Amino acid sequence: MIAETFDWNEGFDKTYYEAPGFYLTMGLSLLIGLLIHLTGISPVQALIYTAVLYGVTAPVLIALILHICNNKKIMGSYTNNGWSNFFGAMTFVVMMLSSLMLLWYSLGN
Repeated sequence: MIAETFDWNEGFDKTYYEAPGFYLTMGLSLLIGLLIHLTGISPVQALIYTAVLYGVTAPVLIALILHICNNKKIMGSYTNNGWSNFFGAMTFVVMMLSSLMLLWYSLGN
């Protein structure tokens, strides 16, 4: 994803000199993974924390996407119609309630 974002050459079929950003990213990811292992954090527990973080950030991203999709400066004549806004708002509400319940149960209450 990082290589795509920054338009870097990527892939293990390239040499280090052809794709230095890719190899540095892979090396840094490997180092972070090793450091997480050395801290004693369970990989399964780390995946659970990641899922909780994704669940909490999802409503924020949905709201941001809805805002962008209704902005005429960005979307021009392709802004959302009423049905798209209705279903987007319903999705936002469901995800917000789900993330609140996820936090409630994750914190042990």
